[in-house]
Amino acid sequence: MKLLHSGKVRDVYADGDDIILVASDRVSVYDVSLPTPIPDKGKLLTQLSLWWFDRLQGTVPNHVLSAIDVPQEYTGRAVRCRRLEMIQVECIVRGYLAGLGLKEYERHGSISGVALPEGLVEGSKLPEPVFTPTTKASGGAHDEFITFDDVSAEIGEKPANRLRDISLELYAAAAPIAAEHGIIIADSKMEFGLSPDGVLTLGDELFTSDSSRFWPADRWEPGRSQFSFDKQYVRDWATGTGWDKRPPAPTIPAEVVGATRSRYIEVYERITQKTWTDGKVQ
Repeated sequence: MKLLHSGKVRDVYADGDDIILVASDRVSVYDVSLPTPIPDKGKLLTQLSLWWFDRLQGTVPNHVLSAIDVPQEYTGRAVRCRRLEMIQVECIVRGYLAGLGLKEYERHGSISGVALPEGLVEGSKLPEPVFTPTTKASGGAHDEFITFDDVSAEIGEKPANRLRDISLELYAAAAPIAAEHGIIIADSKMEFGLSPDGVLTLGDELFTSDSSRFWPADRWEPGRSQFSFDKQYVRDWATGTGWDKRPPAPTIPAEVVGATRSRYIEVYERITQKTWTDGKVQ
């Protein structure tokens, strides 16, 4: 295998005509990788992604070829994938108001040019899920909100419509599945590419604790920060240290590592109804 790219969390290898996507235990916040790994994080992300890819494959093709035909040392955290020409847009669907979406709303009353009602607060459920794309920055740069018109100008109106519609369809399919187990998917990021024959294909990861905000439904209360089963917990800790959000990032203390790992495991188990024991699914 040949290493093509080492990202904040994933390493991408070429293996013949295929790609091997390996999820590490690294964690990043504010587009900066922290120096402390979260044990089992890469496996948890991979296994939850695979679970969603399997259940939602009828909505749109995905890049997965095999989770078994991978190098033994990466078993459980790697996926053999189709090569895609990735579309340089982060496709974000928001069903609730939080994070950067909340800040954008407070400044403009809208997100990515989508106007929202007045009077919403942190954690508010939106009247309907909205597509709020951002740029796909690299090299430590920050993603920026863009409008649907910006996406259309970049890739064409018909592909942009398809990108928006599929993103919303995936969220609409996943949200009730998670809700059955008491989990709110507040928002989620998706990435797409084109296969060699030009088919729009879902790539990267899907509805994981790195790409989504997961809240316990029985603790949801608009007007305050929500308890989260995702890396928002690490973001909140990092912000509380006074760190300026530039490298180098602070070392994560053991208690925060343990709490983060526990949250990733709990949401995996609640959504999939499988048990995670010593890094293995039972």
